[in-house]
This record gives sequence, structure tokens and C-alpha cells, in this order.
Amino acid sequence: MTDSPLGACEAPVTPLVSILIPAYNAEQWIAETVRSALAQTWQPIEIIVVDDGSTDRTLQRARPFESDGVCVVAQNHSGAAAARNTAYALSHGDYIQWLDADDLLAPDKITRQIAARSGSRSERMLLSSPWGRFLHRYERAEFIPTALWSDLSPTEWLLLSMGDDLFMHPASWLVSRELTEAAGPWNTTLSLDDDGEYFCRVLLASVGTRFVPQARSYYRMSGATRLSYIGRSETKRESLWRSMQLHIAYLRSLEDSERVRTACLRYLQDRLMHFYPERLDIVGQAEQIARDLGGNLHVPQLSWKYSWIEALFGWAVAKHVQRLLPQIKWSLASAWDKALFYKPSLYPGF
Repeated sequence: MTDSPLGACEAPVTPLVSILIPAYNAEQWIAETVRSALAQTWQPIEIIVVDDGSTDRTLQRARPFESDGVCVVAQNHSGAAAARNTAYALSHGDYIQWLDADDLLAPDKITRQIAARSGSRSERMLLSSPWGRFLHRYERAEFIPTALWSDLSPTEWLLLSMGDDLFMHPASWLVSRELTEAAGPWNTTLSLDDDGEYFCRVLLASVGTRFVPQARSYYRMSGATRLSYIGRSETKRESLWRSMQLHIAYLRSLEDSERVRTACLRYLQDRLMHFYPERLDIVGQAEQIARDLGGNLHVPQLSWKYSWIEALFGWAVAKHVQRLLPQIKWSLASAWDKALFYKPSLYPGF
């Protein structure tokens, strides 16, 4: 009898997926988010919730899910990046699904991405997917395609993201453990845009992105309570600036061409509004980087709708109103949507 090749009779290994949920003051949303993780059609999964020192009832809302096999841990408040690092250190998955505590996954999101990976021999392929914005009712989410919704090389992805002011939220990705290890931990010195900086490093370590059109996730627009909201926080402003410098360095490490320098200049100009006129020191640094790139920056332009405020009260006041009014509009829209909101237990799949 001829011996069979080693492993010829072994059953194929089904990869474990770790769904990692950092949570801080998310008592309104955490139960619905965990339910969307538990509803995944892909098996096996493990779900890890890390409460980052919440001062509300987030931990109490998460604890009952331990009976469903969810691992819930608490730590002193250290920031979202630290909570993500804790969750990853506790995980065992072959693939990592990051999920913010107010966002949702479609039930077949992971299944579809795992199926798509079968065509690639590389564990460094980064799987992406469409995502939709919503307030309270996920079924009314708006899915608006961008140029990032396609298969791209790391260089092309970063060029489009930075040059055209586009992004993908963390839940849209599915990342192999090999790729996660290669990217390194989340940067705990960043309190804003830590996800943008982190996925830059994931992209740099990848062989490119594979976009899976039917694998959906849902991004909750939670206004001023969301981590990405800057407001008047100097800590967040400084974090954004550090992240921007890293973004530019990462892209230029892949390619230092005219099109890269043009994208970096647009990236600086688009975000200059966050620093002008409050932080002229950062504006000066941005202008120096622009000169090094072979270009120049100009004073940010306010929307024409606020020109009369600028004429009467000055640029700084007009900027404040331009920043404030969208928050008021969001609050009104959110209140109306919440009045029509159905309880999570009535949602099919969640």
C-alpha cells in the first residue's frame, strides 16, 4: 500500500474570527452592537468586549452577554487604542474583525469576506467591504460608494484616501492575524484618528485590498459623542496633526512622485481648517511641509453661506458657526430618527 501524503485525510481547518469591541460610555449602543456580532453566520467566532473605564452603564449592559460566551473585561480609562490593544492581546483568532461599540455588522459580513479570501494565497491580503451611515435605524443606512470601494494596491488606496478625503471605518475591514502582527499595535499616543494611522500601517504591510461588495457594515453617526469629533479639544487637534504627519511619511515611503506630493498637498489643505486660526504654530509646520513638497497652502475657505457672518463678526466666529450648525442639524435629525426607532430585539438578524 502506498502511503498517503501527510495531511491528505485531514479535515480543512476553519479559521477562528475574533470580533474585538472597545467600549467607552456606550451604554445606549453596546447591546445592539454585541447582538450584531453574535448574529454572525460565520462560525467559529470569539467576541471580546473591553470596557475602557466607562462612567456610565456600559459594563453593566455588556456583562449579561457573558452567558452567550462573550468575553467582557474592564480596564482603567486609557483610550480607544489601548482598549483595542487589550482586546487583541486576549484574542486567538486567525482573523480580526474590529468593531466600534456603536457600529453594527450585517449577519453575513464575515462569511462573505472569508469566502472571498479563498482566491488569494497570501495572508497579507486585506479584505474590505461597503459601509453605510445611519443614525438609529440601521435599515435606513445610506451606502454611498467611493473610489476606495474596489481592489487596490496600498499606494493607490492611500493616494485616493488622502488626495480625495475618503476613508473606510474600522468595521469594514477583515484582517488576518499575520497581517495584524506585521502592522504592530495601535498607537496609544493618538486620541484622534488612531484608526486612520493604524490602518495606514496595515495597508503598508499588506499586498493590497480585496473589496467584497456584499459584506456590509453600519457606521452610526453619533455626533459630538463620537471619538472622531474634534470640537475645541486641543488634545484631539494635536493628535490629528501627529497622525497627518505619519500619513504623509507612510505614503511617501511607498512612492515619492509628483502625484504623491500633489495628494499630500491636498491632504494638508483639506485639514488646515482644523488648526486655523487657533493653532498658528501647527499651521506654520504644515506650510513648511507643503514647501518641502513643492507647493504652498492658502487660508482655508469658509462656505459661502457663512460669508455674511465673516463680514460682520470675523473669520473665527464664522468658523465656529460653520462647525456648530451641522451639530444642531444632526441633533434634530437624530431626535426625529430616534422617535421612529424600533427596539433592537425587533430587528431581524440583530
